[in-house]
Amino acid sequence: MVIIYMCYGSAHSSVVAASIHVGLLPLNRIPTFQEILSLPHYDKTANDEIGTLFYMGRDEFGNEVYIVGARNGRDIVTKAIYSFLTIFGISKKEILVVDALPAIGLTTKIGGFASRRLGIISLGRPITVYGILKRYKNFVELVTDIKTKLQKIS
Repeated sequence: MVIIYMCYGSAHSSVVAASIHVGLLPLNRIPTFQEILSLPHYDKTANDEIGTLFYMGRDEFGNEVYIVGARNGRDIVTKAIYSFLTIFGISKKEILVVDALPAIGLTTKIGGFASRRLGIISLGRPITVYGILKRYKNFVELVTDIKTKLQKIS
């Protein structure tokens, strides 16, 4: 399977969800501020990279896990992903696109806007981390649900 966590800009919610999925972040506790900041791609995706798939690793089932940002075009990007991967012989049944954006709250959205859109990284980045930590259980629930579905498929 190919699992793709999608969010607005592939900088926050998709990164955190995918990181939990591949074991870069814990399922059983809230990570530290520094653990979030040290994640690959966390709050670093440039505007021109939105829509690009970034590999995050393999899970314990051998599934490849990616992240992607789609801005407001999540339906279009999802269709494009399915179309592109089927060209390479990966059937739609082997692709799971997961919207990670509902897991975050307003705090992370505000921080992300300040950091990624306005370029005020020193202000925005810590706000995004605070928001992620505040709603971390949402990410754990999302990933746990996905892994449960994957076990049933296998």
